[in-house]
Amino acid sequence: MTTQTRRRAVTLRSPVTAEPYLCEVAEDVYAYIQPDGGWCLNNAGLITSGGRPALIDTAATEARTRALREAVAAVTPRAPRFVVNTHPHGDHTFGNRFFADEAVIVSHEATRAEMDFAGLHLTGLWPEVCWGDVSVELPSLTYRGALTLHLGDTQAELMHLGTAHTRNDTMVWLPRQRVLFTGDVVMSGATPFCLTGSISGSLDVIERLRSLDPETVVSGHGPVGGPELLDETAGYLRYVQRLAAEGTAAGLTPLEVAQEAGAGPYACLLDSERLVPNLHRAFAEAHGAEPGHWLDIEKLFSEMVAFHGGLPACAA
Repeated sequence: MTTQTRRRAVTLRSPVTAEPYLCEVAEDVYAYIQPDGGWCLNNAGLITSGGRPALIDTAATEARTRALREAVAAVTPRAPRFVVNTHPHGDHTFGNRFFADEAVIVSHEATRAEMDFAGLHLTGLWPEVCWGDVSVELPSLTYRGALTLHLGDTQAELMHLGTAHTRNDTMVWLPRQRVLFTGDVVMSGATPFCLTGSISGSLDVIERLRSLDPETVVSGHGPVGGPELLDETAGYLRYVQRLAAEGTAAGLTPLEVAQEAGAGPYACLLDSERLVPNLHRAFAEAHGAEPGHWLDIEKLFSEMVAFHGGLPACAA
């Protein structure tokens, strides 16, 4: 099967199941997709080259992580030797402990620090979710600028390119296969989210990712795609910047701008309530704040809930 044919097969599979599934996006490279990609339904990745598997992210709950382990075992007899966390959020990291006996957990050094600080805070936002026996298993190997994992004949380049979804995102680039795992810097069918990151920083990072010329893009949530996912995420972020500029000129608050705009041209994206904290980021940056500048996260989240009319549903 050619790479082009394989990518078409992946795209066609995406909408036909509500259950998580593992699909091959290049030789010995897989994406693990959890539909529909909304709150806490993240993607993961698997590289099996040379019998030295590496997993990119885990899952939010014990049950979902055990399902991920079963999917991995179905395609490789060996447990992952490495688990890469793309950022500190619990939907991508709470499952670490279920791989830690066999794997070295890897992240950016600031991801480790933020995971340690946040603990299991995410579980308190959605107490009705059956989280299971999750815990915070911190990475034992960290890096700063870049790190390369050599997995048989596959090089997995871990890159921190600046503040985007968070202040410490890791992207994983496979140059031979031209496959890019973006973490939550890029979304597919879901609204981008810069609660603790940056609108302008995300746009800068996406431009640097575009220069890699990826053929296949596995985003942090939603179906696998190609470089059009970079364009779609960037288009939304520029839209947020335009709304912020117009709102500033009109003397409106971010919440008022969101209420006036509604879902707008991006109504097709899941979790549109994220517009409120995204606008807060864009307002702050328009007034000179540095990417990732501290904002009152509790206030931003509570305004998002007010805009939504209640806590958004989490299907984890």
